[in-house]
Amino acid sequence: MDKENKENINIEVKSIKDIKNIFDRYRHGFLGFCVIHAFLLNLFLETLARKGVSWAGGFLFLVNSPIVFFYNTLIIFATLSFAALFRRRTFVITIISACWLAIGIANGIILTQRMTPFTVKDLSAITEGATLITNYLSKFQIVLIAIGLVLLVVGVVFLFIKGPKKKEKINYRRNVAGFILVCVFTGAATMGVINQGIVNTFFGNLAYAYRDYGIPYCFISTWVNTGIRKPDNYSKESVDKILASAGLSERKADYFVKGDAADSKKYPNIIYLQLESFVDPQLFTNIQCDKDPMPYYRQLMKDYSSGLIEVPACGAGTANTEFETLTGVSARFFGPGEYPYKSVLTDNTMESTAFDLKKLGFGTHAIHNHRAVFYNRHEVFRNLGFDTFTSVEYMSDVDKTPKNWAKDNVLTGAIMDALKSTDGRDYVHTISVQGHGKYPTEQLIQNPNINITAAPNEELKWKYEYYVNQIYEMDKFVKRLTDELEKFDEPTVLVMFGDHIPALDITKETYALKDLYKTQYLIWSNFKTEKIDQDVKAYELSSILFERLGIHAGNIIQYGQNIDRNSPEYLKGLEALAYDVLYGKKYMYGEKSIVKPSEMKMGVKPIKIQKIVQAGDKYYIKGENFTEYSKVTLDGELLKTFYLGPTLLGLVDEVDPSKASEMKVSQIDKNSKEIISTTE
Repeated sequence: MDKENKENINIEVKSIKDIKNIFDRYRHGFLGFCVIHAFLLNLFLETLARKGVSWAGGFLFLVNSPIVFFYNTLIIFATLSFAALFRRRTFVITIISACWLAIGIANGIILTQRMTPFTVKDLSAITEGATLITNYLSKFQIVLIAIGLVLLVVGVVFLFIKGPKKKEKINYRRNVAGFILVCVFTGAATMGVINQGIVNTFFGNLAYAYRDYGIPYCFISTWVNTGIRKPDNYSKESVDKILASAGLSERKADYFVKGDAADSKKYPNIIYLQLESFVDPQLFTNIQCDKDPMPYYRQLMKDYSSGLIEVPACGAGTANTEFETLTGVSARFFGPGEYPYKSVLTDNTMESTAFDLKKLGFGTHAIHNHRAVFYNRHEVFRNLGFDTFTSVEYMSDVDKTPKNWAKDNVLTGAIMDALKSTDGRDYVHTISVQGHGKYPTEQLIQNPNINITAAPNEELKWKYEYYVNQIYEMDKFVKRLTDELEKFDEPTVLVMFGDHIPALDITKETYALKDLYKTQYLIWSNFKTEKIDQDVKAYELSSILFERLGIHAGNIIQYGQNIDRNSPEYLKGLEALAYDVLYGKKYMYGEKSIVKPSEMKMGVKPIKIQKIVQAGDKYYIKGENFTEYSKVTLDGELLKTFYLGPTLLGLVDEVDPSKASEMKVSQIDKNSKEIISTTE
């Protein structure tokens, strides 16, 4: 720094003008400013990621992992140096800094609600997140965030208009060359830390990766590292070799053709019940309950095939556990934090358990007591081969938890309706939601069935007490469901498992299994079966179950059945087949896609209009299977509708009598107002 700058930095500040003069002088040391600014930004980001500024977590990260810390500082510095190409450097640096701060703050907030950090993929789910904001934040917090966003916009506009602007002409040749040099150096540093094993490109545990490798590196990795990597030796010959190793040959059967329902009767009905955040509370070593929250499920684990199931999610990420059980493919083949439901499966079909069983004559049904549009399920389930999808919009009399999630007791009727909807056997994939967080830090349940008698602190006591009482009710639901299935006159297998551990600040030290990616599963049936206990991975579950039932269908499922899952080539081959199906030439199918989207219907029970009745200037619609999500539409426009019952809707809006007969009933997503389906 030259003598003039030093003299100006040391002057006594007597006015706002003096402060501005100091800043204007200091801006000439642009790169030095960017280095210091990047250091402070990184320190702030890492501190927020470690549960709060007061914990000085960023300093501990600096001390314990200095190379990783300064490498991440370099990444931030490279982005800030982009401002050298603009005359409004202050404005550009502020925008870039605001982006990094937003990432850090979002990550800090998200880590207080779930156990997985903030990724680029979360941006694709921002609309879903907005619809759930009231489940996680108080009205006061929402108002504060809204005010903060407004002030931010105002501040950015003001800075653009009134902010300092470099007066001298920019030497673009020098500055562009300098920026490129910084980028090249950052790229070289990246290759160096990767080659030396200081950071990794594979994140087995996303939360641990963010903790060990730093937020900037990991966040950018979730942006650039997407999909499944192309195998080094990918070719028709390599795919044929993988299939041959599992005793399979190239298959060209049309997955779109549904088999004969009569043939399906050689097998039992198959029900998957994925239970939201369902874990045995007795595995949490930091709390104590006054009685067992899940006595029935515990007894079932003793009486039927059961074990631990390794899932790809921790504290959140239901859709990825769902993906693995439906496809037999590991979600970890994809980019860190990626949801195939939000990326490749929105536009592509994929071989799945639904497609496989449909070929055998099964009816295929998906059921979820939450919104159809969440995780794009109303689109993705078509690409996975389901005949019907019953979401909460097609359910009546839905009870809610104190945190406004649908209770699981409504699923019993929906499952039984699906089983009775066809003449043959049925495959029913059910996703529960009752155990979902956010868990309250104050007492919400008066006179609970289960009391927490010991907990680390008051807030955790109420969080756990809310959670264990949801588990208690879910256990009751499982009993009602198995009681109904016991009376059902068709052989039926019910597979139940927790999709991930709850977002309750659980650590390896406070979890008896010592692995945050393991929950429990069991296989119940209403006919006698052999009890076989073993631990499984979520993507292996369908292969193992189908093998026990004598079902051998689908290349990926059969690959999992026929090859040694403990061999080093197993995962390598599975990843190559998944790449071939979703991103490659589809050599497995003769270089053409043979899987077409199913003609999926929303809801098992058809919604029908039987009669439109006029009473004075009001109209009433009589029909069948209406729900609280049913709205009358005319020419695609929503009319103000009030729900009077499953057979009657009333209209508030006036309607032209000549157009009344053209009215239809649509099921509406209450948050987005999107029309999910409409009567014909």
